[in-house]
Amino acid sequence: MSTPSTIGFISLGCPKATVDSERILTQLRAEGYLLTSSYAQAELVIVNTCGFIDDAVAESLEVIGEALSENGRVIVTGCLGAKGSIVQDTHPAVLAVTGPDALDEVMALVHEVLPPQHDPYQDLMPPGGIKLTPRHYAYIKIAEGCNQSCSFCIIPSMRGKLRSRLIGDVLTEAENLVNAGVKELLIVSQDTAAYGVDTRYKLDFWQGRPLKTRITELAKQLADLEVWVRLHYIYPYPHVDALVELMSEGVLLPYLDVPLQHASPSLLKAMRRPADSENMLKRIEHWRSICPDLTLRSTFIVGFPGETEADFQHLLDFLQAAQLDRVGAFAYSPVAGATANQLAHHVDSALQQERLEAFMTVQADISAEKLQAKVGQTMKVLIDEVEEDVTYARSQADAPDIDGCVILDTNNHQWDVGDFCQVEIIRADAHDLYAIPKTD
Repeated sequence: MSTPSTIGFISLGCPKATVDSERILTQLRAEGYLLTSSYAQAELVIVNTCGFIDDAVAESLEVIGEALSENGRVIVTGCLGAKGSIVQDTHPAVLAVTGPDALDEVMALVHEVLPPQHDPYQDLMPPGGIKLTPRHYAYIKIAEGCNQSCSFCIIPSMRGKLRSRLIGDVLTEAENLVNAGVKELLIVSQDTAAYGVDTRYKLDFWQGRPLKTRITELAKQLADLEVWVRLHYIYPYPHVDALVELMSEGVLLPYLDVPLQHASPSLLKAMRRPADSENMLKRIEHWRSICPDLTLRSTFIVGFPGETEADFQHLLDFLQAAQLDRVGAFAYSPVAGATANQLAHHVDSALQQERLEAFMTVQADISAEKLQAKVGQTMKVLIDEVEEDVTYARSQADAPDIDGCVILDTNNHQWDVGDFCQVEIIRADAHDLYAIPKTD
């Protein structure tokens, strides 16, 4: 019996890229390939790249170079592969390059280099497939591509227009993950609330029932799996109100991730974002009236071309008025191929950093005050990591890797990763909550 081929895999980028990586890894394992984290043991290395901003491009090219140096046989996939010939120009020794969401192309290339040697007696596939996340939570990508035309973004040119998966396929994947032990499903795409628009909410079937391929129907069905369901990347369409109502009913976690990007009307126009800050404040107020426990997360760009002091002050005023729970921000940087590169009046990098620091200082005070208000509350948390002296958990308000956590003293308590438990919040800092087990 021949020895199965061994492949190394490196995954970079966002959760949507992680899902692409998991699909490739699952298919590799299904076909009998072995996986390794060692360059020396690998007969081939696959690098799934990110190419959204300059720093991500630089990291991807550096990792490809390292893989070539340490191993020599490298296939590149992912978003960087969709940005022309940058990979081949920088690293001509790579075996092949594909774009994102390219499972079939990647597998065909692997077959050329290392033909599969499937052994039904040895090839084992874990329920739910191969995952790069911990066993108790998983990302599900429900659509590929995007129909928006934001001037700072090149995702549509890399990943194409919106292409939604049929609801039956998504629910089958979700059910398999839950059966494999997943306690939290994180729903992702480039524009999650637009799910199904491209198919005109096509009718599909799951477990013999007809269902429309639409985000509200998907949410209701996922709730029947009795796990946490968290939505990411929600564009503020009017029908998001219906999702917030589902959150108030306990169907979804009361957590809304809405990337707003800015608040100044002139900057939003330059970004090709239709949101209006005054209307957005009214929407936020309305959402909170529907679901008082709602956690609102957003991201913003500081120092976008043409941003004046008045624009920036407008953004700070919006931040104070909105009182968002979780906020991420970064200074604008040009992305090759983005139309924003042609805009006039680019902001000096030193001024960008000054504004970014001022922005985060304002938000830090808001976040700290909101966390402090939770002291004394009892809440349900999901255990993420158990160490000898400390245990890290997350509440419904905390998404993995991007938000804070709930920190518990491990002494005299036995928890397993993936457990749910009730805790009492005893103190807070600017980012995290500290808790003790609820005993009564």
